[in-house]
Order: sequence, then structure tokens, then C-alpha cells
Amino acid sequence: MFQKCLILAALLLAPAHLFSQVVAETRGGAPPLTVGGYFSYFNTDYASNHMAGVGAFVDWMPLRNLGVEAEGRWLRFNALHDFNQDTYLIGPRYSFRRGHHLTPYAKVLMGAGEINFPYSLAHGGYFALAPGAGVDYRLTRHWRARADYEYQLWPTAVGIPGIPSGMLKPNGVSVGLSYRLY
Repeated sequence: MFQKCLILAALLLAPAHLFSQVVAETRGGAPPLTVGGYFSYFNTDYASNHMAGVGAFVDWMPLRNLGVEAEGRWLRFNALHDFNQDTYLIGPRYSFRRGHHLTPYAKVLMGAGEINFPYSLAHGGYFALAPGAGVDYRLTRHWRARADYEYQLWPTAVGIPGIPSGMLKPNGVSVGLSYRLY
């Protein structure tokens, strides 16, 4: 009797299995998060010094074209007499209409700029505002190459003894790679 009930149940449930379907794959879920690094070449706007360095960035895009970018840049190469500039910035980023592989963007970041003056004369931390623009080029589904230009304004930067005080305006280019986590 038990075997007959089991066979009957299997026959009754089999047609339901034939009409089931797989849930469609979606790309929804969490907003895209991208992490990356780059190499930068900047005019430091201090004593005609050009420096290079490395940086890292994170992009989070909760809306289709509007997101947030955070970056850190450490200019250490080609430093004269222990001079260096670092920036730690965050702000909105807008991606323009996307092509097949290219995604141009504009950003306005703000945060802290730090400078170690030559010969260890002084160290300063200042407010920094950094409008910029660039383009991401999609290499694969997850990897992208980036080219970026940034023009920084450090309105409260002060000089050191014997050099006039005033706003610093470092600016430069960066190239790098990023990986889209999701």
C-alpha cells in the first residue's frame, strides 16, 4: 500500500515539475563599487616643483550616473629635500552617457591636503577643493583603465618664512587601473 501511494504522489507531482521555470538572472542588487590605483604626475604649485606619486580610489554609484568618489594621493617621487604633498579627498562624481567602452565623468572632491615643506621647515594640513574630469575605458567586465585630470585649490595654505602666503593650486594627471567588485 505504501509503494502505491508513493508512486501515485510521484505521478501527481511530476507535471508540476515540468511547468516550473528558472528565475531570471538579474544584475540588480548592490550599487556598483569600484576600487583602483593610479600613478600621478602633478605640478605642486610650490617653488615650480613637479612631482609624481601613487594613489588609490573608491567609486560607489548608488544612482545610475551619480555617485561618490574617495581618493588618496601621495606625491613622493622627484621630491627635493624631503618635500611632499598628500591629499585625502571625497565628493560627488557624475558619469556622462556611456559609450560601448568609454565612460567620461566629472567630479568635485574636497578634503585635506598635507604638505611637508623642504628641509623639514614646516608641515601643514589645509582644506582642499578639487574639481576634475576623466574617462574610464572598460577592458573587461570587471577591469577598467582610467585617465584623470584634477585641479586642486588649497585656499588656506600659508607659506613659510621668506616666501609669501597664498592659495596653492596643485594640478596634474593620473593614469591607472580599477576593478569593479559588483
